[in-house]
Amino acid sequence: MSESLLELRSITKTYPGVTALSDVSLSVARGEVVGLIGENGAGKSTLMKVLGGVVAPSSGRIVIDDVEHARLTVPDAMRAGIAFVHQELNLFENLDVAANVYIGREPLTGGPLRLVDTARMRALVAPLLARLGVDYRADTPVAALSIAQRQRVEIAKALSLDARVIIMDEPTSSLTITETNRLLEVIADLRAHGVAIIYISHRLDEIKICADRVVCLRDGRMVGALAREEIDHARMIRMMIGRDLKSLYLPPQRPAEPGGCDVEALRTIAFPDRQVALSVRRGEILGLAGLVGSGRSTLARTLFGIDPPLGGSITLGGEPIEVRSPRDAIARGIYLIPEDRKRSGLVLEMSITFNVTLPDLWRYARLGLVDAGAEQKTAEIQSRRLAVKTPNVQTPAISLSGGNQQKVVLAKWLAMRPRLIILDEPTRGIDVGAKGEIYALMRELADQGVAILMISSDMEEVIGVSDRIAVMHEGAISGFLERADFSEHNVLQLAIGQKLHAAAEA
Repeated sequence: MSESLLELRSITKTYPGVTALSDVSLSVARGEVVGLIGENGAGKSTLMKVLGGVVAPSSGRIVIDDVEHARLTVPDAMRAGIAFVHQELNLFENLDVAANVYIGREPLTGGPLRLVDTARMRALVAPLLARLGVDYRADTPVAALSIAQRQRVEIAKALSLDARVIIMDEPTSSLTITETNRLLEVIADLRAHGVAIIYISHRLDEIKICADRVVCLRDGRMVGALAREEIDHARMIRMMIGRDLKSLYLPPQRPAEPGGCDVEALRTIAFPDRQVALSVRRGEILGLAGLVGSGRSTLARTLFGIDPPLGGSITLGGEPIEVRSPRDAIARGIYLIPEDRKRSGLVLEMSITFNVTLPDLWRYARLGLVDAGAEQKTAEIQSRRLAVKTPNVQTPAISLSGGNQQKVVLAKWLAMRPRLIILDEPTRGIDVGAKGEIYALMRELADQGVAILMISSDMEEVIGVSDRIAVMHEGAISGFLERADFSEHNVLQLAIGQKLHAAAEA
């Protein structure tokens, strides 16, 4: 791993009034996995855009195969063998997997019309999918795939380029533990074949497993590096935020109470023959774990009224309720922070104010006209409460970091009167500092008597944040765990449908 493949030398990138990168240097060797860490807004994305030819640096040099460049274009980067696996999926739902992998590079037939050779394209993609161990074919429509499955299509796209450097930006944010382990095996295989990986992730346990070296950005500057033998959670967190991070678990101020949300014999459209029974107590954070496809998100959608229940009952505050639409859920104080905040939680092009007040817009109406001043006041109060980093509340949501976007999703519900808040993957793609803020907010809400149902695929998060854990398997609850019984082993055993003697009753 001693042969240098590329170097970024003293890269600086300035925008009017903002220095995004300041004198950043980074080298990557053949067959090396470099973990790139830093909080959202630290400059990681800008640095990778410079490397990918999307952004021109204000100063500095890029060296590839001992040739210096003042900047790269996107075609330059592709010709150099630099490929991206993006956190935000760039796929066309109306096309199949093979067409997405080879979009813009489709093999053509030899006839006079030069049509796309679909059969050959699918044949080229099939071994890539086999290498990734996926359970779908090259001719599968992307619209039929889950988020986790679509993430693998992005990885297959990078592999199809015969890349020498693959930049992976939060590649496991939507993957299960099994799928994550498979990806780490793929990374090890690529590394063995001389491919360099720049691995960007907020899941520090993955960095520890796969990285040969860790480098850290903070406020646009390179602030430290760790050799393989130095990599551990405490050192990485200290580099990222400049201080030690406290334990994830924040104990409640008072015991949880009945009267939250009780679900009995609930049947969902994903598993019509299975029944869900669970209770989320007032003042409790109930973690909901399980493998992707176990029915967790479908349960959340049913409780929020997006999907119709096929049977069973929901009780809120001791009173039976019917939730036939999100409007019904919102009227009763049941709020959902969805897994895909960009697609389902925000109107990205609109302002923070618009997003915060949208679900309760009638409250700001006077004689059929919206009181813009009242809207702005509410948005400003919630932005201060959640410490949203933004110039002002008229800033479009699309310009915020992932952590601040998630805070805006939370802010719109906190401006109302929550009784049950369902958080589906609440910290997906969010840095450790913002995670801590969101965990503290969840505990604050629970201490105010709000029932919180937290769905997460992050084992550290489930074990570290929850007061109790419920585990789903194939559309039903396979068991509950009290804190004394929390362990990765117990959660995984329940997730695959095995019963535990240590599992507590609901």
